[in-house]
Amino acid sequence: MDWSERSRRAVWHPCTQMKVHDTHPPRPIVSAQGPWLVDDRGHRILDAVSSWWVNLFGHGFAPIREAIADQLQRVDHIMLAGLTHPPVVELSERLGQLTGLGHAFYASDGASATEIALKMSAHSWRNRGREGKHRFICLQGGYHGETAGALSVTDIPLFRESYAPLLRLSATLPSPDPRHAAPGVSPAQHTQHCIDALAAYLDEHHAQIAALILEPLIQGAAGMGMYLPDYLSAVRRLCDQYEVHWIADEIAVGFGRTGTMFAHQQALGDDGVPVKPDFICLSKGLTGGVLPLSAVLTTDEVYQAFWDDRTTHGFLHSHSYTGNPLACRAALAVLDTFADSDVLGDNRRAAERLDELAQPITDHPRVKTSRRLGMVWAWDVDVADPTFASRYHRAALDEGLLLRPIGPTLYFMPPYVLGEAEQRHLAEGALRVLDRVLAEEGSAAAQASEVAVP
Repeated sequence: MDWSERSRRAVWHPCTQMKVHDTHPPRPIVSAQGPWLVDDRGHRILDAVSSWWVNLFGHGFAPIREAIADQLQRVDHIMLAGLTHPPVVELSERLGQLTGLGHAFYASDGASATEIALKMSAHSWRNRGREGKHRFICLQGGYHGETAGALSVTDIPLFRESYAPLLRLSATLPSPDPRHAAPGVSPAQHTQHCIDALAAYLDEHHAQIAALILEPLIQGAAGMGMYLPDYLSAVRRLCDQYEVHWIADEIAVGFGRTGTMFAHQQALGDDGVPVKPDFICLSKGLTGGVLPLSAVLTTDEVYQAFWDDRTTHGFLHSHSYTGNPLACRAALAVLDTFADSDVLGDNRRAAERLDELAQPITDHPRVKTSRRLGMVWAWDVDVADPTFASRYHRAALDEGLLLRPIGPTLYFMPPYVLGEAEQRHLAEGALRVLDRVLAEEGSAAAQASEVAVP
């Protein structure tokens, strides 16, 4: 059975120029276990990007599988309007304990979480008599999803240019990613420049601004741009000063990716205590990458703005699968895993080992810059060929690796379960592919193909 051909004809694949599949058919995956995928020809492929950054503990992770199977014998799904169930209550309580934000609203995916946070922020200001506060701030290179509301706070030119007529674009302020620094400007100086730009904008426009949304510490779709926690400390201070909500989009970076449970926890306030956003958006790793689920957590103050006898003062948003019991049980199994084992400590040790194995990539003469935060690695390759990412992706599959560079940036974001042999396979294979793709640079075979997105 030719699954590739059937998929090409029947399935419209995401963020893909479908014409490319005429010459490069999608690879059928028929089984997966741990960090490995197996295609229809029996080839093993290491999932080095966690299947779009979602898979934490490998495929077929027993605790998650068993939790879902158990829940399936109890309640598969019920509507959450007017009803509730134990898994969603327990999950909400435990997320509240972990974040300090005690009110959880659920959907299915990251873009939906962004929409919820934006609507909730603006509506809460309106309920408090501040109708003028309905605009938003995002950061240069920020990515928050591809629905219309999420795209309005996303600064990826490909998406903005394609859908601009549909969007109510937000103000875009400089990113603290030091790759944007002027020549001779240090990362600390660039961070201060971005803080000053935010302060100046808020001083002039705070009466219209409902919230600032950002990806804490790592801007994923911008090529894994990593920046100093000092920026987040300043964001908290300035948002307090000017009465603006801070939305932390932890969709990709939550659950240990940056070395702490949540990325924003690496930023400290003046009292030395980790800062806390007004909203946290979670998805991807929330269920270990197994079932669709997202959550928006917020403060008592925001919640109380909706507490009223009038329906119009309630939060007017719904989703048929809000708080699905199966997905909530998967998420609880993820939290149990963090609680019962030293996941963050194990990750630190694994990252140090992979640092050593990947040193030849860092030292490669065509690598301009490299960086690593927690369990995310990135290398900016000195290449102008716009087909680099797609060619690398295809060549990596042949090498037994699932890797998808973002433009000229090669990155690893693997599951947390790689042993030394699997890390070696990743590091050595990625280097071989890099050399091969660079050697083919400029050849007639290199044609523009699929969209270069994460």
